[in-house]
Amino acid sequence: MTFASHMEAALAEARMAGRRDEVPVGAVVVSPSGEIVAAAGNRTRELSDPTAHAEILAIRAACAAAGSERLPGHVLYVTLEPCPMCASAISQARIARLCYGADDPRSGGVAHGARVFAHPQCHHVPEVLDGIAAREAEALLRGFFAHKRRKG
Repeated sequence: MTFASHMEAALAEARMAGRRDEVPVGAVVVSPSGEIVAAAGNRTRELSDPTAHAEILAIRAACAAAGSERLPGHVLYVTLEPCPMCASAISQARIARLCYGADDPRSGGVAHGARVFAHPQCHHVPEVLDGIAAREAEALLRGFFAHKRRKG
């Protein structure tokens, strides 16, 4: 099996989120056939919804398109290590593989913090590939927060 990254599409979603004054995180869900079936960027401020993270929105859209609460065989690409809420949703949706860019030592839930997939209560653990386009994802986040600090 050949690995083909869809991280550029997730980065495009992150850039659009940043232009909406959202934390620039983007996600795409890819079907087993390699087609992007859902894409989203953060919309927590826009929707006044603390659960409107890119991963959650993309998973919701992919599930709606599939007509199922589960996405076996699907791959989720996200620009930042998922938080514990998103990691739990990834497990619940039975995502086969998680590919993420930047680590999140402060709020991550996969390699840092809660490490959701390591808990015995976690019923499904996806394959995890990290560091994909990490520099680009980190640069987006650093630029966004530097701009916020300058604005006061």
